[in-house]
Amino acid sequence: MCLAIPGKVEAISAEGTVRMGRVNFGGVVKSVCLEYVPEIEVGDYTIVHVGFAIAKIDEESARKTLEDFRRMGMLDEELATEEEAFRRAAGAPPSSCPDGSCNSR
Repeated sequence: MCLAIPGKVEAISAEGTVRMGRVNFGGVVKSVCLEYVPEIEVGDYTIVHVGFAIAKIDEESARKTLEDFRRMGMLDEELATEEEAFRRAAGAPPSSCPDGSCNSR
């Protein structure tokens, strides 16, 4: 699953010609591309999907959404590091249909 997750912009910088930001998702900080929301400033909240900020949102909406995701157990999965994701995948039960043919019906 790929969610769009709200976070708070803590810093803005440039990587070459690309505008990037350090975004805090309730304690997990990630580097995010800010090119699609040029109006975003430090202290603003944004929705991030697959590493790209896609919209500016208000603080109350961001906090409520983070709280809901955390309560549903979805936040840890979405914000996992690559190593954590691989570790979880390695510990998951094997698929009875690894080639995906079970889903083609």
